Amino acid sequence: QLQASGGGLVQAGGSLRLSCAASVASARGLSRYIMAWIRQAPGNERELVATIGWDNGRTYYTDSMKGRATISRDNTKKTVYLQMNSLKPEDTAVYYCAAKPLGDAAYSWWGQGTQVTVSS
Repeated sequence: QLQASGGGLVQAGGSLRLSCAASVASARGLSRYIMAWIRQAPGNERELVATIGWDNGRTYYTDSMKGRATISRDNTKKTVYLQMNSLKPEDTAVYYCAAKPLGDAAYSWWGQGTQVTVSS
């Protein structure tokens, strides 16, 4: 199970840190997974925001979040974080954490969403 938290209402220019806790016995269970944050705004398709390889820490960011977001993971807490700064109204969406095994095309493990609302 993936448990997302940390969403909320923030003014434009503000920051939020999202957390995604994985219910696994140990972090080794995540070593062959790609962890991701994916968002969906009303009327829009899902958008991949950021990913991190749990084992190698390699990251990816969608262009609109480069320089404003940092994805990280904590082995001890088995948690993935998404720190978002300089938030814009267009960042408003439901943010989901998701995971997939290395080599898989689709994300097969999803958490519930957390709402991020950025007011202008």
